Formats: sequence, C-alpha cells, structure tokens
Amino acid sequence: MSASEDLEDLPGVGPATAEKLKENGFDSYQGIAVASPGELSNTADIGESSAADIINAARDAADIGGFETGATVLERREQIGKLTWGVDEVDDLLGGGVETQSITEVYGEFGAGKSQVTHQLAVNVQLPAEHGGLEGSAIFIDSEDTFRPERIEQMVEGQDDEVLEDTMELHGVAEEGEADATDEAMFDALVESVLDKIHVAKAFNSNHQILLAEKAQEIASETQEEEFPVRLLAVDSLTAHFRAEYVGRGELAERQQKLNKHLHDLMRVGDLNNTAVVVTNQVASNPDSFFGDPTQPIGGNILGHTSTFRIYLRKSKGDKRIVKLVDAPNLPDGEGVMRVEEGGLMNE
Repeated sequence: MSASEDLEDLPGVGPATAEKLKENGFDSYQGIAVASPGELSNTADIGESSAADIINAARDAADIGGFETGATVLERREQIGKLTWGVDEVDDLLGGGVETQSITEVYGEFGAGKSQVTHQLAVNVQLPAEHGGLEGSAIFIDSEDTFRPERIEQMVEGQDDEVLEDTMELHGVAEEGEADATDEAMFDALVESVLDKIHVAKAFNSNHQILLAEKAQEIASETQEEEFPVRLLAVDSLTAHFRAEYVGRGELAERQQKLNKHLHDLMRVGDLNNTAVVVTNQVASNPDSFFGDPTQPIGGNILGHTSTFRIYLRKSKGDKRIVKLVDAPNLPDGEGVMRVEEGGLMNE
C-alpha cells in the first residue's frame, strides 16, 4: 500500500477497523472498492450500512467503478502478461500463453496431466521474460496432496541450457555472463531458489481452502514491490473438497454458493495483482451423452461462467496428451499436442 493510501483516511475507519481490514487482505483502496458490503461487514465487524459507505469512499479515492473508453481498456490490457506453457502448440492455442488477470481452468480425468501443468507453470513463471516467464513467484494451494518438490527439480533440469543460464542470472545464482548450466553447485542453488519462490499450502477441507485464497491475496499484495512478485496462483484441485463434502442434490445450492465465493476471491487476486490464476478441475461422466466424449467438468455453470479460459486435457498414446481449448473470450477453439516427460511438458 502506498503512503498516500492510509485506510484511516476513509470515513468510518478507525485504527481497529483498519487493522482488521489489513489482516484480512483489504490493504488498499482498490481492494476495498471491489468488495461487497456483506463481505466487508463480516471482516471488520461493522454494520452493512457503514461498510457500504466505506466501499463508496474507497471507490471515489481509487477512481474505479465508472465507465471508460475502449481505448483505455486496450491500454490496460497491454499490462497483461502471458505465461508460457513451455509447449509451442499450446502457447499458440492460448494466444501466447496463460493470461494474467484471468482464471484458466484445466480439467480432465485422472492421469491426464493436470498436476503436471500446475508444477510446470510454477517453474515457468520464474523464468526471464525473454523465455516466456513473468519473473515472478507462485502460490500453490494443494487440496489433493499433489505438490512434489522433486518434480519441480526435474522440470528445472528439463529446461534448455540457455534458459537455465539466463534464469541463474535472474535469480542471482550467477553473475552476468558467468552462469554455467553444467555446474552442479549452480544448478542446486537455482533449484533451491525456485522452490523458495513457490508458496505452498495444503487445504484440508473446503472452508480451509476458501481461507487460503483470502491469505493468497495478502501474500500477493505484500510481494508486489519485491523482486519476484506473485504472478501465478495455482489451485490443484479446485473442486475436490467441495465435491466430497457436498453430496446429493439437497446440498448442491450451498456447494455452488461457496464455490462461487471462492472463485471470486481467486479472481480478485488475479485482478488486483496482475496474477495468472490456474485451477484444475475433476470430471464426471454424463450418462445422457450418446455421441462424442461423455466427460464433463465438475462445478456446473458457476465455474463455466467464471473461468476465462477452459482447457480440456485428454490422454493419448504413450506420454502424449491432447490439449483442447474449449472456451475463450477472444480465441477460436482448437487442439494441440504435448508430451509429459520426466523433464516436464514438452513439444510433440
């Protein structure tokens, strides 16, 4: 938060209220401006009427909430980063890579490679910009005990020598022009640096997962002025806990309501911090489908409407995977092929 953004300058915000807001990730005018009165009321223990006044004041101070020209929108979109998938066909499919300020959903059956994607992106986000990285760090919310630091090491090792050497310089492991991809000590130092820039938290249930998303906003906000700001938030998997805890049609409405709130918390992290949000999702078989692929992603319309990009991963022969872009606001549907190897995601 900049020095000019003192929360106590907002009407109705005293020292105690300001402290509660900051503790819960509302540490900027913009963060408060995009909150709902109910959300702020619960966070700061104030009435909804007071919360609405605070939000309106923050909107005025942050100068958001009004209309703007298409030219202004285009200018803002130029700030959006593109994170390489590491596979040429898939990057082309996504118009250059995974977008920041967007939610990208990756769904598929068990063993399709969803967790491989989140691990690879957690490595790629730390690469230099000239190699498709965002020179940032990652947050990894793990709901299925999938995160493996050993896999990160393999994926770092799977990078080309030139990429490794430039990344060593970026991470301060070697001086400019002195990086050596074959130097074991340098490589070990790079792996340690990469792992150090992935904030991992294991979600034990859906309520804990929702809390972790709120904590992620706090971490992302704190790092924006640092050398490696948070540029990736990965959730693997988004729906596992919700699916296990809310069983049957009687609990469907509550599940969707909580999932909706969770998705909007994730979206806020992306919007406020120029961060790419990547979530994995499970699938279920649709018994009414007589033609084509019967698998459908969990989460229903709420997830379908909230995800900016939807990607379907499908097993193919051997280590090959079909990557299908199912939905995107500005890109045509299409397919690409990648291989999942020990060194990570590779071109066919």
